[in-house]
Amino acid sequence: MRITTITDLSDTRLQAYVSLTEPQLRNRLEPEKGLFIAEQPKVIDRALAAHVKPFSFLIEEKWLDSMKDEFDLVDSLWGPDIPVFVGSEELLRKLTGYRLNRGALAAMHRWPLPSVEEVCRDARRVAVLENVVNHENIGAIMRSAAALDVDAVLVTPSCADPLYRRAVRVSMGTCFQVPWTRIGGDDHHNWPHPGLEQLHDLGFTTAAMALEDDSISLDELSRRTHSDEGEPDHIDKLALIFGTEGTGLLHRTIADADLTVKIPMSHDVDSLNVAASSAVAFWATRP
Repeated sequence: MRITTITDLSDTRLQAYVSLTEPQLRNRLEPEKGLFIAEQPKVIDRALAAHVKPFSFLIEEKWLDSMKDEFDLVDSLWGPDIPVFVGSEELLRKLTGYRLNRGALAAMHRWPLPSVEEVCRDARRVAVLENVVNHENIGAIMRSAAALDVDAVLVTPSCADPLYRRAVRVSMGTCFQVPWTRIGGDDHHNWPHPGLEQLHDLGFTTAAMALEDDSISLDELSRRTHSDEGEPDHIDKLALIFGTEGTGLLHRTIADADLTVKIPMSHDVDSLNVAASSAVAFWATRP
């Protein structure tokens, strides 16, 4: 590693951490130049374990020695020339606005997103996030998907970026463990059609999580996913579709999904936060 002490946030080598906005980091026009920011060692470790290549590191001075294993791994995989910038706790707090957990940041290279077919090749249960725009919800859903054995996550064109800094942090790096991609790419005209047709062609039963009059209960969905293969209503491959905060799923999505499913609730509660409802649905339909 090339270790350099820095004392000024105006140092141009820190541009990725200081002055680039999230859209600039994503770099839609030139994806091969896109970056994202990972915070704290556990998140960085999960990215490195997934062979995500770092662009540079920014480390609080007192935590430098504790990152030796990470740096040795980086040297072995990508050579000794990836820079490590070292600064004081005060400098990093000034950058982030809060005290970092074990004082570590990494700017990392984005990777080309796989196709939906690649992500779903061996999947039996996937989550589809339709236009979810809150980055904390994205991160929480990714974490639940990892914990509850969801095979893949598909985000629609208008959905927030799972590699947004806050989403990565809330996910605790599980966005590097659960396969994911965009269904329909960046063109919002590709969802819900032809996206839904693509899922049907791949053999998935699509289940829209929505409070509709003709919705089946989550318990009934669970029964169908756990029934014997010979049962007429058995569900072999399931795509759970979750809508955006507030307005929920598009009417077209609900109308054209194979099923609508609701979580029964008490005390006049009309709905759950999408991160909470997804965790409940993941648990109920787990293998």
